[in-house]
Amino acid sequence: MTRTKAALLAVALLPATAGAATLGGYDYATQYSFSEFFTATDGKPFRVVVDGNPFPSLPIEDVARRMLPVMQAAKPPPNLTFTYDVPVERPRPDYRMVLVFDPANDLGADPVCQGVSRHRPGTPGKVYVFAVYCRNDQAMSQVTGWTSAGAPDDGNMNDLYRQLFSVLFDRSPGIMPRSDAPFRG
Repeated sequence: MTRTKAALLAVALLPATAGAATLGGYDYATQYSFSEFFTATDGKPFRVVVDGNPFPSLPIEDVARRMLPVMQAAKPPPNLTFTYDVPVERPRPDYRMVLVFDPANDLGADPVCQGVSRHRPGTPGKVYVFAVYCRNDQAMSQVTGWTSAGAPDDGNMNDLYRQLFSVLFDRSPGIMPRSDAPFRG
C-alpha cells in the first residue's frame, strides 16, 4: 500500500475512530473575551442551567447529579467549579452557561440568556444540546453539539462536553478583542 493510499484510508476512518461527539454551528458576540470569562470564573463557582432532559427515562434530578462530575472533568482552562446553585441575589454581571437539550430549531442564543425555552421531541439514545455562555441577558458565545449516549455519565458525554467547552470558551487569538490594533478607515 502506498503512503498516499494509507493516508487516504486513515482520513476515511477518522470519523469512526475520533471522538463520538459532533459539533455544529458556533458563534461569538463581538464583546466575547476569554480573558473576561477567565477572570469571572477562575477559582469561583460557575453556574450551569440545564434546560430539558436528554435522558427522559431518568428523573431530571438524577440526570443533573450524574452530569455535573462529567462536566467538571471536561471543564475549560480556568480553575472553575460548575454548580447548579442559584445565588440568592442575582450577580451583576450574571455569568452562566445554559445547556438546552433538544432545543427547537428556531431557538436563538440571546433569547436563551433571557430565559426563553422551546424544545423539539428528543430521540432515544441521541443527545442534542445547544450550549450558550451568557453575560446577563446577552449571549457571549454559542455552539451546538450531539452524540449517542445512554446515560448522563456515558463516556460519549465526556467527549461532547470537552469539545463543546473548547469552542464555547475559545481562547484563540483570532477572536480576542485587540486594543492595540491600528484603526483602518
